[in-house]
Amino acid sequence: MAERTDIIPEAENLLVSREEYLAAGVHIGTRIATRHMQKFIYRTTGHGLYVLDIRETDERLRTAAKFLARYDPTKILVTSVRRYGYRPVEQFAKTIGARCITGRFVPGTLTNPRLNNYVECDVLVITDMHADKQALSEAVIARIPVVAFVDTDDTLINIDLMIPTNNRGRKALAIVYWLLARQVLRERGAIAPEGEIEQTIADFESNIRPAKGEL
Repeated sequence: MAERTDIIPEAENLLVSREEYLAAGVHIGTRIATRHMQKFIYRTTGHGLYVLDIRETDERLRTAAKFLARYDPTKILVTSVRRYGYRPVEQFAKTIGARCITGRFVPGTLTNPRLNNYVECDVLVITDMHADKQALSEAVIARIPVVAFVDTDDTLINIDLMIPTNNRGRKALAIVYWLLARQVLRERGAIAPEGEIEQTIADFESNIRPAKGEL
């Protein structure tokens, strides 16, 4: 059966085609929508899922790239506690020259200089504010700006720059981190304005097999 295309809006001049966003499930939200996320929702499906507006996702990816491109890449820290985020985060960090932490975020990493694994960073990128809550709370204490991928059930509390997306799906995380990496390099002038990076979206995708029903 062909995928329905009417569940996301028509859009022009996207970073990738509308169909690529759809195939990766970037638009797929949850059955919960917070008041913070209402303006980023396009519609609700017959199954009660909220659908994110990919035009907002695309625009916020561009904005986040411009923001991150201003920083020394070695001072950018990217985190993911969720397993599907491990490979996208690691590939993103490798591509732009940032640092990353996947898996458990040790308390004090951003706030206790006496720890062996203490990290000083100028900006934090988190994959999921629920799973990455330890990193988020420490960034607030250390007054480090936070860029976050957020879903329909998230809030924007303590988030400085948000990117609305399905932040739990394997394919969705691969494409948004790939796009953000490519756009950061474009903004830096490391590649041409319409240039491509060496890695493909597949290189960013987790090789952990999804559970039944997951993307």
